[in-house]
Amino acid sequence: MIETTGPYHRPISLFWWTRRRAYLVFVLRELSSVFVAWFVVYLLMLVSAISSGGDSYQRFQDWSGQVWVLALNIVSFLFILLHMVTWFGLAPKAMVVKLRARRVPPRAVLAGHYALCVLLSAIVAWLVLR
Repeated sequence: MIETTGPYHRPISLFWWTRRRAYLVFVLRELSSVFVAWFVVYLLMLVSAISSGGDSYQRFQDWSGQVWVLALNIVSFLFILLHMVTWFGLAPKAMVVKLRARRVPPRAVLAGHYALCVLLSAIVAWLVLR
């Protein structure tokens, strides 16, 4: 007599989610939240360094100039862009915008999001670079 311990479960690869583009984008979007959190921490450290005075800000700049910090910030920026693009892509599905009792087309909602993003980015760039 053969004893069994339970039903057979086929082993699943650790990277099963890389086989389909939709799964890959989903996992990367979820992973992007870690980099968004890093970016928030980095900005809080910058604000703290600025408020602590010139020496503290100079130390922060020296630390920020290290290769690994620059690389982390570049990777974070790319993940933040992915996060933005994927969430903007979901906005027309999540928002029903009506104008004069007619539904605004999803492409217009998406275009509005990108236009506002470009406008706010330009304002921030103007404030920082002037």
